[in-house]
Amino acid sequence: MAPERRSLLGRILRIALPIVVLGAGFFATWALVTTADKLETRRPERSLPVVRTLVVKKGVLQLWVTSEGTVRPETETVLVPEVSGMVTEVSPAWADGGFFRAGDMLLQIDLRDYHLALVRADAEVARAKLALVREEEEGAVARKEWESLGRIGEPASLVLREPQLTEARAAVAAAEASQKRAALDLRRTAILAPYDGRMRQKSVDIGQYVSRGSQVARIYSVEKAEVRLPIPDRELAYMELPLDYQGETHRTVGPEVHLSARFARREFAWTGRIVRTEGEIDAESRRVHAVAEIEGPYTRGDDDPERPPLAVGLFVTARIRGRTLDGVVALPRHALRDGHRVLIVDSDSRLRFRQVEIVRTQGDEVIVGSGVEDGEVVCITSLEVVVDGMQVKAQTD
Repeated sequence: MAPERRSLLGRILRIALPIVVLGAGFFATWALVTTADKLETRRPERSLPVVRTLVVKKGVLQLWVTSEGTVRPETETVLVPEVSGMVTEVSPAWADGGFFRAGDMLLQIDLRDYHLALVRADAEVARAKLALVREEEEGAVARKEWESLGRIGEPASLVLREPQLTEARAAVAAAEASQKRAALDLRRTAILAPYDGRMRQKSVDIGQYVSRGSQVARIYSVEKAEVRLPIPDRELAYMELPLDYQGETHRTVGPEVHLSARFARREFAWTGRIVRTEGEIDAESRRVHAVAEIEGPYTRGDDDPERPPLAVGLFVTARIRGRTLDGVVALPRHALRDGHRVLIVDSDSRLRFRQVEIVRTQGDEVIVGSGVEDGEVVCITSLEVVVDGMQVKAQTD
């Protein structure tokens, strides 16, 4: 083929090929448009916020007041000897933490000197009684001699030896008093346990000399334990504490107390009662201190045999039973808005603000006295932005 013809054919192809491609694309687009299904136009759906709700049901609610304190013994005693001497014997319980029963001998002081003193006192009593008998006999003899001489009238007291007789009787009384004192000192050489208790701290041991009035040990009773519980004055309105008035000596039993403590990685519980309030209100903290009493702190629990003893010094949390309120409802604390308002979900699933009366806040709950009625639905979801009348999707717990 001649070069001129090849050049002409190339130019024709360069011009015709784009036209053919464009025509084919246009035809394909026309075919798709004319044969495609028509699209249906819809309004976009609005996404409503989902909230959790609670149906109001008023009823009777038991209030509780919480506090904390440390266990202490109801009775604690410092043992001191009433006589002096060397310690010759101690009880097996004579050790820090040792248990003992009422009447057990805890410590024995050397009694030999006091036994000898009692023997001497017995002898003095016998001697004084002999002297009294002698004076009584001499007085009787003097009266007979007076009468044998035929004298008229009552003889003088000196004749009948009445002063000597009075002196002899006094000597007998003094000797008997010394005898009782010697016997008492002999008994006091043994220090006996005044109650069922436990040794907190001993100060002496065998072979040590102790003096009258010196401290030898500190013990406490295990029959009962106490917990001193500080209560803010604002909480007193929700409790019925036993109050002490002048002239009243009886012991009042107050509300029930539930104590709990964590020991050896477990939670344990005990039950007691408020028995009294202390005589003063703390001037700085404005708190009243109530005293809870627990019976048998060192006995095993029937419901939990593994429960440890309520030992002195254990830190416990207390829940004190308070008053009972009627016609109230408990709501989660986070259901409140602006302190004293809640969100009510109406029949159209719209949120409405409602002012309520807060009776008390306890833990994670608020006690509402008025402002909501039975059957109303309260929103308990925390929403960042809320507009009165906003529509929501409610899910009831």
